[in-house]
Amino acid sequence: MLVLVAPGQGAQTPGFLTDWLALPGAADRVAAWSDAIGLDLAHYGTKADADEIRDTSVAQPLLVAAGLLSAAALGDIAPGAVAGHSVGEITAAAWAGVLDDTAALSLVRRRGLAMAEAAAVTETGMSALLGGDPEVTVAHLERLGLTPANVNGAGQIVAAGTMEQLAALAEDKPEGVRKVVALKVAGAFHTHHMAPAVDKLAVAAKALEPGDPKVTYVSNKDGQAVAGGAEVLDRLVGQVANPVRWDLCMETFKELGVTAVIEVCPGGTLTGLAKRALPGVKTLALKSPDHLDAARELVAEHTQA
Repeated sequence: MLVLVAPGQGAQTPGFLTDWLALPGAADRVAAWSDAIGLDLAHYGTKADADEIRDTSVAQPLLVAAGLLSAAALGDIAPGAVAGHSVGEITAAAWAGVLDDTAALSLVRRRGLAMAEAAAVTETGMSALLGGDPEVTVAHLERLGLTPANVNGAGQIVAAGTMEQLAALAEDKPEGVRKVVALKVAGAFHTHHMAPAVDKLAVAAKALEPGDPKVTYVSNKDGQAVAGGAEVLDRLVGQVANPVRWDLCMETFKELGVTAVIEVCPGGTLTGLAKRALPGVKTLALKSPDHLDAARELVAEHTQA
């Protein structure tokens, strides 16, 4: 069984859309999306530097656009399940038919703007912790006033909080943690710092008419499959201020019988986690159009006719 996944914020790199825009029809599609949301996605995906695309209000719609564009390039595929990490959940919701592409991009545009505004209130950030025992790590973070904002599995937890709290963490790592790596994000996402963004996103969500998922949609909230479109949308809103439980998503993939995982552009992070947490499962990161042939072969091998 194939699972299609979409990465979250921090996966973007300068110029990562350039090769994708050369595919037939891609530039026109991205231009239409750009007009719809008032953001020049082609510019930011090809010419902008790392600081420009680190901006939350830019990074989030850019990532969703990349995920939609690269998945569409695979053709009409039928994954057994879909999921996304953080903002990637909106990409997955579009794949599942909960939202159409334009609605997904409009929602993520509002999400990015609201989260950027919330992040501007206090200087906050996120750091990844590699290694260690999860229970020991979480207890240590809580003592420092930090939130385990992403519990990613495969020995990785992401802490979020104020820059002072993160500086204290760098000086005082939990027992067993090998490394603490500051992430290229502009706020403490999936924490109480994002509560104002939840209210604004809820208003935006009321204007949408979600459909029920046409394929199994696995939620970051608790790793559970969600069958109703309205509930998917409610969870997308609430997740802004709640921890991402990617570890539980991968447990659900395992229970569903996953045999292959494809991560759309700009892939790499989630396939890396899958290689460690899901041994024996084939993985492919769809980083550029050069990987499309291999991805299509994987699709053919791991989806039912």
